[in-house]
Amino acid sequence: MSKKILIVGGVAGGASAAARARRLDEQAEIIMLERGAYISFANCGLPYYIGGEITSRDALILQTPESFKSRFNVDIRVQHEVLSIDKRTKTITVKNLVTDIEYVESYDALILSPGASPFVPNIDGVDNHLTHRLRTLPDMDVIMTSIEAHKPQHATVCGGGFIGLEVVEALRHRGIKVTLVEFAPQVMSTVDIEMANMLHNELIAQDVTLLLGKALQQVKLCNTSDTSLTLVLNDQTQLTTNLLIMAVGVKPETSLAVDAGLTIGALGGIQVDEFMCTSDPSIYAVGDAIETPDYVTGDAVLAPLAGPANRQGRLAANNIFGAKEHYSKTQATAICKVFDLAVASTGLNEKTLLRKHIPYQKIYVHTANHAGYYPGAHPVSLKLLFSPEKGEILGAQAVGKEGVDKRIDVISVAQRAGMTVFDLQDLELCYAPPFGSARDVVNQAGLVASNVIKGEEIVFHSDFLSKGSEQYLLVDVRGEGEVANSGMIPGAINIPLDQLRQSLAKLSKDKELLVYCQVGLRGHVASCLLTNLGYKVRNMSGGYKTWLLANQGL
Repeated sequence: MSKKILIVGGVAGGASAAARARRLDEQAEIIMLERGAYISFANCGLPYYIGGEITSRDALILQTPESFKSRFNVDIRVQHEVLSIDKRTKTITVKNLVTDIEYVESYDALILSPGASPFVPNIDGVDNHLTHRLRTLPDMDVIMTSIEAHKPQHATVCGGGFIGLEVVEALRHRGIKVTLVEFAPQVMSTVDIEMANMLHNELIAQDVTLLLGKALQQVKLCNTSDTSLTLVLNDQTQLTTNLLIMAVGVKPETSLAVDAGLTIGALGGIQVDEFMCTSDPSIYAVGDAIETPDYVTGDAVLAPLAGPANRQGRLAANNIFGAKEHYSKTQATAICKVFDLAVASTGLNEKTLLRKHIPYQKIYVHTANHAGYYPGAHPVSLKLLFSPEKGEILGAQAVGKEGVDKRIDVISVAQRAGMTVFDLQDLELCYAPPFGSARDVVNQAGLVASNVIKGEEIVFHSDFLSKGSEQYLLVDVRGEGEVANSGMIPGAINIPLDQLRQSLAKLSKDKELLVYCQVGLRGHVASCLLTNLGYKVRNMSGGYKTWLLANQGL
């Protein structure tokens, strides 16, 4: 007897589950219920329509109820809200939002894909005609209508995550002045602050007013005829703006699951097992509403990302039809465009490793995305985190103009394949001058990390310099012209690398030598030279460039 499958919610998780279920069983009865008017749209593309990069709104609609029905023979019911779940009778109560009629639908298997909803703090005055959020197509339409009607000269975005950053760029593309308010000391919390500082610099270069460590406390009362708002921040400063976008984060939509008595995890998401099954054996859950195990630690995480949601939807359908396939944890691999830069990450960041007391080592490389002699080369700054003994890959972050996605994708695959940093140095990656280098960024990161683990080089980082200077001598091995143009770390002496052999009299073997250059390569050469001569040496990983980023704003 064929199964009857109900799917609550569309977009990535629900739509992929429905399509997979149909491919597995042509006779199954499959019904998808969506509270909104759209079952499959490109929510990741919404900011780019606001900014004008995507010119056709229809391009954001990936499937309509009619096209999905035609291709997959799935009963699509938009503007149908599921009100409750009765686990005992295996039924749901549904309300047709157009007719206001309620009815009951039975199921053999139920898949919950309700997604996540924007989190809006309880702030006085935030509910007004000039304040919006961005999660759905209708949200986007409201923002576009507001822009066209009020023609704002200035906008404020609260929240510096993926959506906030993308909306900031979109509004700047429209010629609107933008202030970005972020309560944390950095934007893009998925990366560490020294990497985020490159984004801060880019935002400022693009004429964005960046307010870090600030939060919206109040929106002063306004009338519907007003075209501006007065915002009060947590330091009591006031800001006048014509448009306010709240993008401080999302929270799992779990009301149905809670009311049905399904188990909710510690982070507030629906708890599922490795088969995507909830605490009820007939109910599965996928997408932004669920908690999944982190790839490194196995601890529960919330990962509102399209890639995992698609995999989970397919997996749930497979298991409903008898498979026993496991979800293989979440790396949270992600990327974001910030004007002319891209920022990407996979695995854990340093903040999380510290918080969880996980031993780690880190290195930085800053090297060109392709051969430097070929026109258009730009640096890729990469941070690699790994276990100090075996070199297991714990996480990676990268920022640059081009080639960031390739490097993080490669490291993400390497991590999932169980490779170590020793394997990274041996990866055979594409090379031609327009596309890469004979020794790729990933190879270089693997080489540096391998040297550290094997003890062939001892590295240090900027926080090491907080120790008393009487314990070491800080040596800048860059050229004199570089030092004159960009300065050097306080307390350092400058001995250019090519003059080092002739300047040994300036160095004492009684002190540890801390050497650095611009990005770490010449420092490595100096470290090898001096170590071979009997000096005790450390090289600053990532060099002066990383030191500047780590100390920016201090």
